[in-house]
Amino acid sequence: MSLIDLANPTRFLRFAERLLPWFTGATAILLAIGLQQSLFAAPDDYQQGATVKIMFIHVPSAWLAMFVWGVMSVAALGTLVWKHPLADVAAKAAAPIGAAFTFLALVTGSLWGRPMWGTYWEWDARLTSVLILFLMYLGIMALWRAVDDPTRAARAAAILTLVGALNLPIIKFSVDWWNTLHQPASVIRIGGPTIHPSLLVPLLIMALAFSLLFLTLHLAAMRNEILRRRVRTLRLMQASTQA
Repeated sequence: MSLIDLANPTRFLRFAERLLPWFTGATAILLAIGLQQSLFAAPDDYQQGATVKIMFIHVPSAWLAMFVWGVMSVAALGTLVWKHPLADVAAKAAAPIGAAFTFLALVTGSLWGRPMWGTYWEWDARLTSVLILFLMYLGIMALWRAVDDPTRAARAAAILTLVGALNLPIIKFSVDWWNTLHQPASVIRIGGPTIHPSLLVPLLIMALAFSLLFLTLHLAAMRNEILRRRVRTLRLMQASTQA
């Protein structure tokens, strides 16, 4: 089934209903495996001790924080360039999920930073740019609530999303461009990962589990948004009939 086929909301709803049970089951299974591997199979770090296990929540959350904004950016192009009828639905549904992942990354990063750096927070390039990403998520969500007309809200949110996408390479390469307290990239880097396989494998399982969790939540949120818009349309039609 192509994206063009899914442009029909009714067809998309049927598609979502079929996929959601499978996605939910796969997410639960993968999360259970990932947590078991992270908490019980992965060894403590020789320097950080057991605190290194915060990484299995923090790093996938940080990756998803950026990935979800990337999804919203593609959806923004779908709204502004290709006029795909479900593009703004996808963007609106993704924003709260992305905000939750970003918030989780900030909180777990602070909890990890206290024993490692001696502080919960530092205004360095990586932490500050992620905080800006979180504020942009909140801004997008506020914009959707502030504008009543869905078409105008979609266009404004799409423009803001594409502007905000400029922050993604800053987040990714901030540890390379500036002298920062945050450690450099150790997984996605030229030359390959520097993490021992005993820690890398559980980390990748958790990253895959978080990605499936996002897909499941996003699919459910898109379905709910389509149904909400149909209810709104019916109410407007009813109001115009009674007027």
